[in-house]
Amino acid sequence: MPSTDRIVVVMVSWFMAICLAPPCAFAAEVTIAAASDLSFAFKEIVSEFEQTTGNHVKLTLGSSGNFYAQIQNGAPFDLYFSADIGYPKKLEEAGLVVPGSLYPYAVGRIVLWTGKGSHLDLSKGLEVLRDPTIRKLAIANPKHAPYGRAAVAAMEHFKVYDQIKDRLILGENISQAAQFIESGACDAGIIALSLALAPVMKAAGQYWEIPAAAHAPLEQGAVILKQSKNPDAAKQFLDYIKGPQGQGIMKRYGFTLPG
Repeated sequence: MPSTDRIVVVMVSWFMAICLAPPCAFAAEVTIAAASDLSFAFKEIVSEFEQTTGNHVKLTLGSSGNFYAQIQNGAPFDLYFSADIGYPKKLEEAGLVVPGSLYPYAVGRIVLWTGKGSHLDLSKGLEVLRDPTIRKLAIANPKHAPYGRAAVAAMEHFKVYDQIKDRLILGENISQAAQFIESGACDAGIIALSLALAPVMKAAGQYWEIPAAAHAPLEQGAVILKQSKNPDAAKQFLDYIKGPQGQGIMKRYGFTLPG
C-alpha cells in the first residue's frame, strides 16, 4: 500500500475512534468557588469525583463574601459553595444562577481550638477567653466570612467579647485563622469544626465545640451559576455532593446534613 494511502487509513481510523468514543472520554473541567471550611472535606470529595467521572475540578477556596462579590463582577466559576446560604439566595434573586439549582448542602459548627501544648482549660468553654494570658485569638474576618460572624455572636452570647475584642487577629478566611493558631502565632482561635476534625489539626491540638444555640445557624448553600461553561458537569458535581459518597465525607467532617 502506498504511503499516502496508509496515512489516509490511519487518519480515518483515528477520526472514527474519536467519534465512537464514550462520552466519559471527553472530560470536562468544573471550576468551583468554595468556602474555606470545606478545604479538607472537598479535597477528598474532588479526588473521588474525578476518579468516578473522569471530569477535572479546579477548586478555589476562600471567604464566601469575597466570592459573592467576585461572582457579581463576572468571575468565571461554574459552582459556588457558600458558608452562608444568604449569598447564593441573593445571586438567585439577581438572576445569576441556574433556576432550581440552589441547594442547602450543610449546616456548619464552630469550635474553640488550641494547640496541645496550651495551658488553657477548654472545659471552661468560652469563659476561658477571660484568661489574661491569651494575647491573640484568631477568628475569620466577620466582614465577609460567615464563620467569623458566628464566632463574634458566640463570644457576645457568653459575654466575653468585650474582654477579648482588642486581642482578635482576623484571618482572611477560616482556613487562615486556623493556620494562625496551628503555627503558634495565636494562642487560641475559633474555627470550623470541619477543620478541627482534619487529621493535621486533630494531631496538633484540641477543641471545645461551641453550642449551636450560641449563634445563628451556619446554613450553607450551593448554586450552579448561569454563566457556567459546563453546566452538565457542574450538575454532576452537585449531585455527587447530594449522593451517599459525598454526604458520607461531609458527615465525617462534622457537617450536619440537610433534612
